[in-house]
Order: sequence, then structure tokens, then C-alpha cells
Amino acid sequence: MSEKPAFPPNLSIIISIIAVSTASILIRLANAPALAIATWRLTLSTLILFPFFLKNNGIKKILAMNKKELFMLAGVGVALSVHFAAWITSLGYTSVASSVIFVHSDPIFVTIVSHFFLNEKVGKRSILGIIIALIGAGIIALGDVGIGVNNLYGDLLSLIGALALGIYIMAGRKLRQNLDLTTYVTPVYAVSAVTLALGSVFTKTALTGYSQNQLLYFVTIAVIPMIFGHTIYNWALKWVTAPVVSISLLGEPVGASILAYFILSESVGTSTIIGGLFTLLGIVICTYSDRKK
Repeated sequence: MSEKPAFPPNLSIIISIIAVSTASILIRLANAPALAIATWRLTLSTLILFPFFLKNNGIKKILAMNKKELFMLAGVGVALSVHFAAWITSLGYTSVASSVIFVHSDPIFVTIVSHFFLNEKVGKRSILGIIIALIGAGIIALGDVGIGVNNLYGDLLSLIGALALGIYIMAGRKLRQNLDLTTYVTPVYAVSAVTLALGSVFTKTALTGYSQNQLLYFVTIAVIPMIFGHTIYNWALKWVTAPVVSISLLGEPVGASILAYFILSESVGTSTIIGGLFTLLGIVICTYSDRKK
């Protein structure tokens, strides 16, 4: 940890927030099956990073890892595939605002998992944060009921994506302490790509036959929200704690909602605004409540 970053981590996080905020919009514009988008996104990202992985002696470093580390690395890739499969699918059922708010409730899941599985006791303020976030989620869900059952299904998928995202960030923080960026993200993205491809085959989702316009969107999704979004904040995990990265990504719901309004003409309902504010406040309280002790 004594290594000094060549680029300011806080600035990199700002860049990643801007980049990931475009994801939901690009996914909607691509107008393709969720699993196809997710598979192309991870496959292209892996191919972009692979030359850097090889140049950095990534294969030798991977072979030097023990079985536990390799299993953990593969597990992170599977978690990432679940995150993208669930979240991208959710965008076909619910609003951009609701989807991105729910998918970034991952700090809540991190806190709960830490309490029950890692023996990290949850303090009173964390409990308060969870309650406030749940109230906010309830307000959004009640508003979505009035729109249709499909919206609730989309909200649920976003929550599944949030749980997987929490696992991805927690494990990534641990692995990044001993692995350089390309040695970490390239195999993680590769495992995720393979998992998503297998899922596509199992569900009979076509991975070929798309128009040039759709393929261009696939490439853009891989470059902007994946390379400049996910990859950059994976880089930041070495110098910035996972909770800080998680909570900084709460800027995505704001950015994505603004872009959805101007590009997709998708307005944000009152219940989503009120519920979103409660949810984001709860996540902030939950994430930072007891960390200074």
C-alpha cells in the first residue's frame, strides 16, 4: 500500500461515475437482448485488456496464485456476470431511475452480509441507515405498483444485481491489494464473459446477427461504462476503500436519470424522487456510520 498512485484516485472515481452513468442509456439505445449486451460488453472488454494483461506477465502471475485465490478470482467473475445479467434485464422492465437506484443499494447488502457471515457487528446507526433505505425502496416500489407488475419485477432484478455488485466490490478490494489492475480485471472479465455466453446458449439468446448500429453500441458500452467506468474504479480500489467506491457510485442514479430525461424523454416520478432520496440517504448513513470508530 506504500506504492504511490500515478493518477489521483478521487479524480479517477469522478471519471468512472460519469462513464458508468451512460451505461443504462446506451443499453436502452442498443435495443438488444440483455444477455447478448452483457456478453458482448464483457467479451469486448476482455479483448481490449488482454494485450496489456500479456505485456504485464499476467499469465505467469495467475499461475503463481494459490487455489483459494484462483477460486476467489473466478467467483468474482461469476458475481459480475450475475450483476450484469440481472441489472441489464431490469432495464427492460422498470425505469432507468428506479433500476440504477436499486442496483446501487449494494452497501446495504455488504453491511448485512458482513454482520451475518463475517462477524462484523452492525451498529445502531447502520441499522438506522438500513431502515431509511428500506423505507425509500418501499416508496419507489409502491409508486411502481401503480405503473405495473413488470416494474416491480425490474426492481427485484436490480436488487439481485445489487447483491452481486456488493460481492464483486468486497472481493475486489481484497484481491486488488496483491494484484495489479490488468492481472485482476482481465481474468475476472473473462470468467464473466464465459459465464454470460453459457447463459446465452442455455436461454437460446442469439449472440450474432445484429446490425452494425447495434454492434457499435456494444463496442461503445464496452469502452465507456466498462473500461472507463468499472475498470477505472477497480484501479481505485487499491487506494480507496470499497465502501467509498460503492457510495461514490451513487452519483450514477443522478447522472443516469438526467441523461434518461434528455435522451430517452423518460421523466422521473414523484415516488421515485422521494424514495430515491430516502434510499440514497440510508445508504450514506449505513456506509459511513461506524467506520470512524
